[in-house]
Amino acid sequence: MVQTPSKTLTLAEFLQLPETKPASEYIDGQVIQKPMPQGKHSVIQGELVPAINGVVKSKRIARAFPELRCTFSGRSTVPDIAVFLWNRIPRDENGEVANTFSAAPDWTIEILSPDQSQTKVTKNILHCLRHGTQAGWLIDPDEQTVFVYRPKQEPEVLDEADEVVPVPSFASELQLTVKGLFAWLLE
Repeated sequence: MVQTPSKTLTLAEFLQLPETKPASEYIDGQVIQKPMPQGKHSVIQGELVPAINGVVKSKRIARAFPELRCTFSGRSTVPDIAVFLWNRIPRDENGEVANTFSAAPDWTIEILSPDQSQTKVTKNILHCLRHGTQAGWLIDPDEQTVFVYRPKQEPEVLDEADEVVPVPSFASELQLTVKGLFAWLLE
């Protein structure tokens, strides 16, 4: 039996598809649905967005967005948290936040779910870094570890309770230790 290869979608075709829950991403011509977030993922995401916004939003420095589709350089991904500098947030004709973000975030944060491939998530972070992102975090709740990625630097692995997790310079007022981040799981 001869199998014919399935037609891969273009990015434009993918963007015309209806949104899925959980979100699907377009990576290297393939459509990959993200796993459904579970408890630990949801707690960390739910606490981290307001923690970041509490430091940067009121001063109009930046803004953290949960589950925001970012489409750039041939990919369309949905980081768990995408942080954009204030002057890079796209606006519509009314000055409101636009629906479409066609650029890499300034800071991308992924929270690993139990059924998620660390390799695929890391590739998304590295793609962002190659296209202007200042920092990427990969948070692994099960290992209570944070991987910090910066352009053209070796990743940092933080798993000691008192270590302060490095943030981009625009969010320098955010002081979060490994212990503090994972303590949200006990609340």
